[in-house]
Amino acid sequence: EVCRRIKANPEFSTIFFILLSARGDVDDRVKGLDAGADDFLCKPFEMNELKARVRAGLRLYQINQDLQTKKQALEVELAAGLRLQQLNQDLQVQKQALEKLNQDLQVQKQILEAELAEAANYVRSRLPLPLVGTVSTEALFLPSAQLGGDCFDYYWLDDDHLAIYLLDVSGHGVGSALLSVSVLNVLRAQSLPNTNFCQPSQVLRALNHAFQMIDHDERYFTIWYGVYNQIKHQLVYASAGHPPAVLLSGTSATNLQVKQLGFPGLPLGILPHEDFDDHYCEISLSSSLYIFSDGAYEIHRPDGTLWGLEAFLQILTHEPQINTYELDSVLKQIRAVSFKDTFDDDLSLLKVHFS
Repeated sequence: EVCRRIKANPEFSTIFFILLSARGDVDDRVKGLDAGADDFLCKPFEMNELKARVRAGLRLYQINQDLQTKKQALEVELAAGLRLQQLNQDLQVQKQALEKLNQDLQVQKQILEAELAEAANYVRSRLPLPLVGTVSTEALFLPSAQLGGDCFDYYWLDDDHLAIYLLDVSGHGVGSALLSVSVLNVLRAQSLPNTNFCQPSQVLRALNHAFQMIDHDERYFTIWYGVYNQIKHQLVYASAGHPPAVLLSGTSATNLQVKQLGFPGLPLGILPHEDFDDHYCEISLSSSLYIFSDGAYEIHRPDGTLWGLEAFLQILTHEPQINTYELDSVLKQIRAVSFKDTFDDDLSLLKVHFS
């Protein structure tokens, strides 16, 4: 911002500007150069290199000053017109070199965007296909950036037990996406040692031990994990810092029962010896379970207020759509609240219907 403002002032536009930044990605270089910077140096840097670049900047600045002086002199002395022409040609060569540099940066940017798109496609490919039958599922997955930290899965542990979970990694981008996919792969492979995957509290304890934030770039994650027993029609669940799941039973406002399934607690990865408890809930037929990340309801509205969980629940429990609500309709109402095509946070919403 300092660079952009200085360069916008004609009085200071010729100042040679070097950006020193710990941000070394191509996108950051593009933003810096587009803001008007003449050079870009990534931290940590070598002092001799910095001094050399400063000297180069001073030389360019002095050349620019000399050109201005010579231009004024040549305008008075018409006989020196050839010299002015040569200087102009030199400037054109420099301009062409800068244009070539800009083209190279654009190519690198396109390559990076293609790689990010490929990574995003991989993350989506790891998400499960919808279930159909006595237990059916529907899901929404909308990362706020090209890559996000949300992830979910559901699969049968055996003929009678269905595992269901949704997690939300702190932050956004590549790092968060890598951690979320790592957790998904571990759970899907059931590779946590000495863990009964039908007992959510054991799963959360094992995940907390395996994914401490000190070992994962200070990233932690919240999770809601449940196991449905289709013989007993019973759900056992545990959560860690995650929004409560919502269970809707009934088909109209007169017999609708709404249960919030979740309890306050710390996310996984913060404390190594955190403990977790299992909770049980009976599942009646024709019930729907909604599991979601906080991006579904922590939405800043245009008037500056925060749309919250209670307002989100009002959408889910709207009388004409109880237990028949499609998630696309839910998304339309959320977009109507935010007035945005993209959201500030990752949004994931999972519906599990017990028919």
